[in-house]
Amino acid sequence: MSAILSGAVIAAGEGSRLKELGVAKPMIEVGGAPLIAHVLRNFEAAGIVSAAVIFNAAEQDCAAYVRERFGKLVSKIVVKSTRSSLESFREILAVAPPGRLLVSTVDAFCPPEDFLRFVRRAAQLPSTTTVLAVTGYVHDEKPLWVTMTRSGRVTVVGGASGDAVTAGIYVFPEKIRRLGIPASLGRLRDFLAWLAKSGEPIEALDIPKVVDVDRAEDLAQARELAAASAGRPR
Repeated sequence: MSAILSGAVIAAGEGSRLKELGVAKPMIEVGGAPLIAHVLRNFEAAGIVSAAVIFNAAEQDCAAYVRERFGKLVSKIVVKSTRSSLESFREILAVAPPGRLLVSTVDAFCPPEDFLRFVRRAAQLPSTTTVLAVTGYVHDEKPLWVTMTRSGRVTVVGGASGDAVTAGIYVFPEKIRRLGIPASLGRLRDFLAWLAKSGEPIEALDIPKVVDVDRAEDLAQARELAAASAGRPR
């Protein structure tokens, strides 16, 4: 067991299916705040003391927002267009603070209390273990399925079905930075599948509902979840 004090946010996707809203995806509002603010506030609540964020080259305004609002938390901002989620992950690994690393995609909308519970439970697991947040809420067009044992040990990542789907929130051990990621892998989901096949210890922790905000209908779901969360006792 070791504390999780470092974080990273992957926010370099183009968000092409939400472009009609007229703002960059990280700045799309849910419950009165941009998606990037929700993630970074969750980081703060979970005890993260230093974080890195990657935006694409068209999102200078997002970088400026984070510098102004979260300058004490975010120690490094990368503004670079990447070809894939895995390339973004490589970039963020290279600049992220040392130690166990809490990683979230910017479009993984999660209620604060559920996010905090996930991080606290993850901190109790061995520091050499990769931890995946998973959910039974399947609303994605191409969900990443996870198969696991009753105790939560992940045996397979990927496939046409499984026990739950990934939620876009992870905890990676320090050693992940030293692994040689095969050049043949194209996406972050491919890397996670490769980790499982390689025999690396991976544990899954359930979050009841996380919304991957990728389409207009996802945004509506996220706003409903935010409203429901606001009414829950803390």
